[in-house]
Amino acid sequence: MRHIPVWKPVIILISSLIALLYSAPSLMGNVPAWWPGWLPDKVVHRGLDLQGGLYLLYHVEVDKAVEQSAENLVDEVRRVLRKDHHSYRGVSRTGLATVTLTLSERSDAAAIRKVLEEEFPNATVEDDGPLQVIRVTLAEAHQKETRQFAVEQAIEVIRSRVDQFGVSEPTIQRQGEERILVQLPGLKDPRRAIDAIGRTARLEFHMVDDKGDLDAALQGRVPPGDVVLYGQERRQADGKETRTPYLLKKRAELTGDRLTDARVNIDQQYNEPYVLITFDRQGARKFAQLTGDHEGQRMAIVLDHQVYSAPVIREKIEGGRAQITGGFTPEEAHDLAIVLRSGALPAPISIMEQRTVGPTMGRDSINQGLLSCLIGGGLVMLFMVLYYRGFGLLANVAVLFNVLILLAVLVWLQATLTLPGIAGMVLLIGMSVDANVLIFERIREELRLGKNPLAAIDHGYDKAFVTILDSNITTLITTAVLYQFGTGPVRGFAVTLSIGLVASMFTAIFMTRVMLSMILKNRRPRTLSI
Repeated sequence: MRHIPVWKPVIILISSLIALLYSAPSLMGNVPAWWPGWLPDKVVHRGLDLQGGLYLLYHVEVDKAVEQSAENLVDEVRRVLRKDHHSYRGVSRTGLATVTLTLSERSDAAAIRKVLEEEFPNATVEDDGPLQVIRVTLAEAHQKETRQFAVEQAIEVIRSRVDQFGVSEPTIQRQGEERILVQLPGLKDPRRAIDAIGRTARLEFHMVDDKGDLDAALQGRVPPGDVVLYGQERRQADGKETRTPYLLKKRAELTGDRLTDARVNIDQQYNEPYVLITFDRQGARKFAQLTGDHEGQRMAIVLDHQVYSAPVIREKIEGGRAQITGGFTPEEAHDLAIVLRSGALPAPISIMEQRTVGPTMGRDSINQGLLSCLIGGGLVMLFMVLYYRGFGLLANVAVLFNVLILLAVLVWLQATLTLPGIAGMVLLIGMSVDANVLIFERIREELRLGKNPLAAIDHGYDKAFVTILDSNITTLITTAVLYQFGTGPVRGFAVTLSIGLVASMFTAIFMTRVMLSMILKNRRPRTLSI
């Protein structure tokens, strides 16, 4: 055999020591108290199927985002026409993405159309002269961009809300065009998380129409420009909730887009929690102007079309702070603060699929996965020893180091181990010894050709290397495709298998050859235990 440089055994020793130190806490289940602080102290993260938790698949109602964009366009059209002093009868949204402007007899249709075309380049302006109507429709490209942005923004909002629940290693990713996958391992209160994640959290401030006839509105005769919304109130006497109707101005005077913070405080008088919200500089200025212009009137605080409170404005409120009350429990107030801080969802989301995995099922998955690894690995190792004898024992040592390296890399990358990942480990054990089988059969073939044992080993490794490299590269390409186009479980399988394949190249080709060289150093064997 060729002379082995000193640096090769050193590399094997150092890599084995590092792999053992990184994987030791995970093999022991957790970091023991006596573990030195300067050593790696992280364990491999377990996925949803291994420790239990919540699986949610959401559908983002992207058309609602387009509708909201069209509603904003209504306000913008009004603003432009008023600024240029153009007369008109009315502006309203018709259909999904079209704003209809009804002209009056004094309207200059040509001038209005020219202004709208200049102000709104992302929309098409059509003039229906005989009907005295101009239609402003959001362009298809703008609608597509709005839909894409709605999903991307929803992902960020959900991630912000989930992070405040303290869930370790959550999975939040886009799936398809309009879906979002959420996995929350180890979550203890699924119902509370679902309520907090799914809330649109659109905060609005509406003026109460105290001059309107609420009873007539409840019978269907709602005044133009008004809307009827309800609030939930909890009676202190018996704790029961009642619905209270409010007649509000339809136009929101201020929205929660200008919020910078939301915190839970305790009312000293009633000992009840409330949410204190803080506006940014522009929002504070608008809020001060709003309260100053409507002193003595009631202003409703509306969240997701539900009235939380409708206090009377006693005086102009400066400083950019307001309170949201509503007989909250501490948990309700905390969750409301979370969704307000994270911002409103750009469009409503609905649950398409929901699964809750209990911790007992997770432990069973771990036990079954480990049992499959032990049985599968044990049978493979037993076959290697019986068929290849001493060389088979050497291959088994390489397989064990391969598993250690895989576990260490997962810990180092802080990757999440799932049940498909464990399946990848079982498959990896077989694929690891496959490389050694190719090498050992090549060595046997060289021995049958009459070569001496040391030359047979050298030729066996050299000739098998190309075949092993080709097969592993092909498999790595497959795992790359699985990772690119697969979802969570498929990706976990691809990550585990790809790391293991690279590790097997190191252990099967490099490590076993160096170990053989050290075993056969200064020897001239006549036969090999193969």
